[in-house]
Amino acid sequence: MIRIRVTDAAIDVAAELGALERAGGGAVASFTGLVRDDNGVEELFLEHYPVATEKALSDLAAEAIQRWSLAAATVIHRVGAMTPGERIVFVGTAAAHRAAALEACAFLIDRLKTDAPFWKRETRGQDARWVGERDSDRDAADRWKR
Repeated sequence: MIRIRVTDAAIDVAAELGALERAGGGAVASFTGLVRDDNGVEELFLEHYPVATEKALSDLAAEAIQRWSLAAATVIHRVGAMTPGERIVFVGTAAAHRAAALEACAFLIDRLKTDAPFWKRETRGQDARWVGERDSDRDAADRWKR
């Protein structure tokens, strides 16, 4: 089971974990990312191109399912305006064993940071600027290349 959602609505982590538990297997792993207030960020605004973003996330989830024999993979990513402390992303995996669930979850969050087309704008007071990809994100994604 693959579940992908790009939304401006809040992420219900408990509901998402419950769905993964019902998918079967013996392990569920998850990652929840929060908007940080790095250096006074007051708002983070994300834009995306729906068709391309959803395809990229679906392709990554399909790769994770195949590579780690997952029972399920879920990726939910927020778009629009968010403030520090709000949930921005949820990634969850269900597998027969913990190692597969944990590795697949790490793979998904590392790769979506570089492979899914999202554009981020940070606002600090009157200053708003678009944020580029970080070298650390690229390094994390590169470790999963076959």
